[in-house]
Amino acid sequence: MFASKLRVFLRVNPNSRYIVKSDVIRTFTNLRIGSKPWTGRPRICDQRRQVIIANKMSSMRDLFPEIEPFDSGKLKVSEIHDIYYEQSAKKDGNPVLFVHGGPGGGTSGRDRRYFDPETYRIILFDQRGAGKSTPPAELRENTTWDLVEDIERLRKHLGIDKWVVFGGSWGSTLSIAYAETHPDRVKALVLRGIFTLRRRELLWFYQDGANHLFPDKWEDYLAPIPEGERGDLMGAYYRHLTSEDEEKRVKAAKAWSKWELATSRLLVDEDLVKKADGDIWSQQFARIESHYFVHGGWFKTDAQLIENVEKIRHIPATIIQGRYDVVCPMETAWLLHKGWPEAEFHVVPDAGHSTKEAGICHHLIEATDKYKNM
Repeated sequence: MFASKLRVFLRVNPNSRYIVKSDVIRTFTNLRIGSKPWTGRPRICDQRRQVIIANKMSSMRDLFPEIEPFDSGKLKVSEIHDIYYEQSAKKDGNPVLFVHGGPGGGTSGRDRRYFDPETYRIILFDQRGAGKSTPPAELRENTTWDLVEDIERLRKHLGIDKWVVFGGSWGSTLSIAYAETHPDRVKALVLRGIFTLRRRELLWFYQDGANHLFPDKWEDYLAPIPEGERGDLMGAYYRHLTSEDEEKRVKAAKAWSKWELATSRLLVDEDLVKKADGDIWSQQFARIESHYFVHGGWFKTDAQLIENVEKIRHIPATIIQGRYDVVCPMETAWLLHKGWPEAEFHVVPDAGHSTKEAGICHHLIEATDKYKNM
């Protein structure tokens, strides 16, 4: 499982056999001197370094095996919206809620695999307009506070007193908002890729900041927006994504979604970027995200979640942040950490934003194991 998950491969040389991880280090077969590949034997110190790295990687935690739900259904949460939910693993286990990102990203079977199925009762749900919830990509009656209360409705519907809450990216935003509103219902928090929807965070990613690191991908993001509208890209995108013109909506949705997917990992994952080619998913993702962002998440102040962290400092928590996260830069996680020193804080030195990066996945599994017997 380690080999397949981390794309580890073997290289044999005349005197030693060692493993190197292609996402972490450049192999000797790729080294070049001038225009010619380097074919010499690696130095002893290089060999030892590769062994040390290989040993470290072999101790990394990986996802639990695939499982299927034992229960699923729809919960009516408003006159417009029905949200999809599912339960898997141990029926009488420690309840944990997976809160997906976006907003609008939806859940997948992979999201069940961060939790030990021998001890957890795993609950996934698709937020309003996302995933299998209906109607898809619907913006009416769709705000942060609607989602907070949907989580409470789901908790009551499932007969749960308290649960562990797990969320990354926008999922961390909603998890914190829920915990600050209903702190008595949260046993523990596992938060990754911290995002609090401050204007500063949004401008970095959607107006001026991340484009300096990914100028090639940025050109594709700019393409659907006329030059005269680029002074406020989020506003321009929102107009395109809510247009009556379906072709304009779909084109904007795919460009918006590809921008985020292309920048979410330390090394660009082209297979992940292809997910944005789907008309329905890209519209769910882009329409709902832009809807939340142009409205500032309906927070009372720009930094509401960080300002109100006192309400949840008593809750056991783990915060995990990729050092090179471009989508949700580390500054926000650091501010949350400074205001919440009781929470366990991990910076993954060789990761971006994605849960598919080995170091982030490892710390997520470690965190859920820590809270599984609460």
